[in-house]
Amino acid sequence: MNYAKLKGIKRIYFGCEEISKALGITSESARVTANRYFKQGILLRVKRNIYVLKDRWEALTREEKFGIANLVQVPSYVSLMSALDYYEITTQVQRDFIESIAVRRTKEINISGTALHFKKINKSLYFGFIREKNFFIATPEKAFLDAMYLTSFSRYNLDISSIDRDRLNMVKIKVIAEKFPKKTRELLKKYGYIAKA
Repeated sequence: MNYAKLKGIKRIYFGCEEISKALGITSESARVTANRYFKQGILLRVKRNIYVLKDRWEALTREEKFGIANLVQVPSYVSLMSALDYYEITTQVQRDFIESIAVRRTKEINISGTALHFKKINKSLYFGFIREKNFFIATPEKAFLDAMYLTSFSRYNLDISSIDRDRLNMVKIKVIAEKFPKKTRELLKKYGYIAKA
C-alpha cells in the first residue's frame, strides 16, 4: 500500500521528490498524490512542497516541532514564551503553541491543532539565538528581551509575574538591552530588570 511506503520515508518531513522515489512514480504524479493525501488528512502540509505524515506529526517531540517551525518561515528562531518554557523560566506551560521571531512578517499558521506564531522583529534585533539539537532557539535572556520588546510596543502581552528571574542572567540582560529601543529599556527599568539611571 502507498501509505506503508510513505511511512518508509525516514525523514520527519519530505517533499514530492521523496514521494516520487518512495512510490516509484513521476514527479507530476507525486504532486497529485501529495495533494490528494493532504485533502484526505493523511499528509499535513507544512509549507509548499514540505509534508509530514499526520500520525508522525502527532508523535513528534516539542523539539522536533521546533525544527518544523524554523522551516515554516526562514529565517526564524523559537523565542518568547515557547523558549522561556523550554528553559523552565516561566510557570506558564505551553502546549500546542510555538512562538518564533522572524524578520519577514508576522503570521500564524495551524498544523493539526498546533499553532505556530511568528512575530516580526526589526532586523537589527535579529540575533541572540543558538542551534540546539536540530532547531534554532533564542538564548534565555534574548527570549525574555524579545518578549519585553514586543510588549513595550503593545504587540505582545508578557505575564511578568510568571517569570523566574533567578534563572535569568541579569548581567547579560543589561548588556543585550543596550541594543533595544529606549521604550523597551524603560519597561525593563520599571520591573527592576535593569537599574534606573
